[in-house]
Amino acid sequence: MTVPTPDAPFGYDPQGRPYSDKSKIVAGILQLFLGSLGIGRFYVGNAGVGVAQLLTCGGLGIWALIDGILFLTSNDRTDSQGRVLRG
Repeated sequence: MTVPTPDAPFGYDPQGRPYSDKSKIVAGILQLFLGSLGIGRFYVGNAGVGVAQLLTCGGLGIWALIDGILFLTSNDRTDSQGRVLRG
């Protein structure tokens, strides 16, 4: 991790991408427990997907469950500004 800059106040990941102010652990937990409302997606700033999950009850829970697991296990999830989630 390199020194934080104004463009990346939380530093950079090993591939040089800036870290988000959002946490992948918080996003994953929100998605697992409140994914049928799209709360995890709203948290990371993906309002369009959040609305889709809200309207479909998280894909009847299946989409929300898979999405929550992916948030927790993936190192490539980003926020709405394209910054990698911390975690």
